[in-house]
Amino acid sequence: MAQKYFDPKPTRYPFPEQTDQHYLVVKKDRGYVFDESYPYVDESKPFLRKRKLVGLLLRLIVFPMTRVKLSLRIKGKKNIRKYREVINGGAIGVSNHVNMWDYLAILAALKPKKPAILAWGKNINGESGTLMRLVGGIPIPDHDLKATKVFLEESENHVKNGGFLQIYAEGSMWEYYAPIRPFKTGAAYYAVKCGRPIIPMAFSYRKPTKLRRLFGPLGSLTLTIGEPIYPNPDLKGQKAQDELTIRVHDEVCRLASIEPEKNPYGALFHNDKRVDYYQ
Repeated sequence: MAQKYFDPKPTRYPFPEQTDQHYLVVKKDRGYVFDESYPYVDESKPFLRKRKLVGLLLRLIVFPMTRVKLSLRIKGKKNIRKYREVINGGAIGVSNHVNMWDYLAILAALKPKKPAILAWGKNINGESGTLMRLVGGIPIPDHDLKATKVFLEESENHVKNGGFLQIYAEGSMWEYYAPIRPFKTGAAYYAVKCGRPIIPMAFSYRKPTKLRRLFGPLGSLTLTIGEPIYPNPDLKGQKAQDELTIRVHDEVCRLASIEPEKNPYGALFHNDKRVDYYQ
């Protein structure tokens, strides 16, 4: 049975003019420099021991708390089970980004698989950076060609070696925003370069109960997981990336109970401006 579409239509957040921009204020700077010497995919034994301990805490404490905090429901886990072998061969996850803790929902949905998650560098350097790093966060280097080369090599190898790479293709987090914003082609780049599929996922909303609204949330979250989408083998380069991105964006819309043609944004990001569709 399809979930009834609910749009929280938030007005309390200062959504930026451009759809990929951040409005979250990160107050702390831990001082890490994301250059060519930074271990983007850290496989050192001390770090992996810490990740193992954090993984235990996630299962025992954090995942149950996440379900309560977000009033989370996960749909489509049968696709994780059905395509377990495909996913274990390496895959890229793509979803919209609507809550600063929604990455915990993705971790819960994929367990026992431990995904790497591409993240805004300021977040990794910020207040929650230690947790984000230990659950798989990889900072995206900014304006540094040498660092970007190392970052791409390590993240590509992660996928080629059977890892799962989660990408928020909209480029930023907008809380409780229902439309699916335009996607950048980074996820498709990995899929085409590594020859692996994209697993589409979508966060959508359910109308919160009166009791839940007293505590502030504008909507209860549902994460829906789709089936793998593969690159078109007849296309190459940027054409392949664009075509795949369009198909993935359309599917994420459908998973969020939005007909692609009725979504207020196109599929591909071209410095798009915010559409004030409900104001």
